Amino acid sequence: MAWTGSVLSRQAIADMLANAAPMDLDSDAWKFALFNNSVTPDKDATAANFAYGAGTWLAANEVSQAGQWTAGGITLASKTLTTPSTGVIMFDAADPTSGSAATLTNVFGGFIYDSTLTAPAGQGIAGISFGGTNSVTAGQMTILLNTLGILRITV
Repeated sequence: MAWTGSVLSRQAIADMLANAAPMDLDSDAWKFALFNNSVTPDKDATAANFAYGAGTWLAANEVSQAGQWTAGGITLASKTLTTPSTGVIMFDAADPTSGSAATLTNVFGGFIYDSTLTAPAGQGIAGISFGGTNSVTAGQMTILLNTLGILRITV
């Protein structure tokens, strides 16, 4: 098993459009958890399997360090839901950053999920591939989110 690319959860998007999942992009607490290369993100997974602690997103595959990049992920700050141009809706947040003394190895990607939801708990919206292994030793790791947003829909 391994990362093959970044994915958006088809089920999360469908649930949002059908108002079946009470995700609130700009008000809920969203987290960014780091994962090793033992995950295989599946854009077609059910909501219960595209959730933190389930399916491929098990704690055994997570990369964390207490006080630096906590287990369960870092809460995304400065979340925004905007319309930056005609016909575009964008969800974005500030780039997540570890503490200044992080030692994290074999980081292949991250998982963005709604930590506020209870059904299914930890429902994810995206698995972000870093394109290979990344590490930091006694330093700071910053994940540079795409300038076009975490989720961007053009209508």
